[in-house]
Amino acid sequence: MPPRRPAAPPDARMAVPVLLLIVFVSLIGFGVVIPLLPFYASVFDAAPWQVTLMFATFSAGQFLGELTWGRLSDRIGRRPVLLITIAASAVGYVALAFAPGIWIAILVRFAAGFFSGNISAIQGYIVDVTPPERLAGRLGLIGGAFGIGFVVGPWLGGVLARPELGAAGFHPPLLVSAGLCVVATIGVLAFVRESVREAAPHLGRPGPLAALAEAWADPVLRRLVAMTFMGFASFSAMWSVLGLWGAARFAWGPKEIGLVMGATGVAAALSQSFASGMLVRRIGEVTTIVAGLVVTSVALLAQAASPWVSLCIAALTVAVTGHTLTQPATSSLISQAAPHGRQGAILGANNAAGSAARVIGPVLAGIMFSSLAHWAPIVFAGLGVLPAAWLAWRAGRQLRLRRGL
Repeated sequence: MPPRRPAAPPDARMAVPVLLLIVFVSLIGFGVVIPLLPFYASVFDAAPWQVTLMFATFSAGQFLGELTWGRLSDRIGRRPVLLITIAASAVGYVALAFAPGIWIAILVRFAAGFFSGNISAIQGYIVDVTPPERLAGRLGLIGGAFGIGFVVGPWLGGVLARPELGAAGFHPPLLVSAGLCVVATIGVLAFVRESVREAAPHLGRPGPLAALAEAWADPVLRRLVAMTFMGFASFSAMWSVLGLWGAARFAWGPKEIGLVMGATGVAAALSQSFASGMLVRRIGEVTTIVAGLVVTSVALLAQAASPWVSLCIAALTVAVTGHTLTQPATSSLISQAAPHGRQGAILGANNAAGSAARVIGPVLAGIMFSSLAHWAPIVFAGLGVLPAAWLAWRAGRQLRLRRGL
């Protein structure tokens, strides 16, 4: 039997901001090390493929975390899972700050990703405490927290890093991130009441892998999930080497990389908040996705070829904006194509495909950076999003045939 819910759901007025803080901190963890990657390479004398492996292992851990923590929160409650994961994330930041070598740093990043894969538990809490008419709005806030965290993470890593201090230069941004986890833990203790009254150790519910298989069996959803995988594998290849590429191409340090990523992140957040919905209303989801991915491809190729810093930053900003515009439109298409009552599970499967892609993309990028040239992963990213655009067009065509249009 499913767990009994409290007769009156917990007051979400303070709980929801705390949950958004946890999402924010999780995305800081994803982005804070990007400006530090060339720093790790020099301090630990690590090869580029080892450095990009730090990026990939975080996403691998996050993938496994999403398969674990949401289902566990159904069994033992949301609050204990949130406390475990956010407290462990704080420990992970401290461990990464004092890692003695590259392989320990890679292992710590995997563990940090695993404990940051708690978004499904957060979504479960919001579903528990939110009336149906307000659910879409509150779940939409999670996307906003993602966007802000992705902006702040690289900025924090770049601005607070101290390259002149050697290994100790890792400490300031990572310890500040640990402090934010402590604040979030206190927030959970103070303001987040349990939303599941009883444990349900034998609760049966299809897991994310079952949802992924279900999506793959549907011709529209299969193309959309494959598009997500291709798009994120390509784009994460660029992100994972951006610090190494910037250092090799323009002699950027952590501060410059953090500022560039912060600026592009602001542009992406603004485009997702304001431009994406307007474009979908005017030209539709499929056209928005295809146009966004084609623009992204052209901009990434321009970035790879750019001889000037200003053109490089402009191209990167356009690429990030184009890719970001596609994501709300993709979620909308998946919601329309998913079976009734299974939208959340199918969206989760699509997110899992994105996480898996963020493992493969950085690994390939590290190999290309080491064995080919510093521009090779950027070109790979630019070319790789074009098949994703084709898959989006095919999914839209199949969806129109299903509707008889």
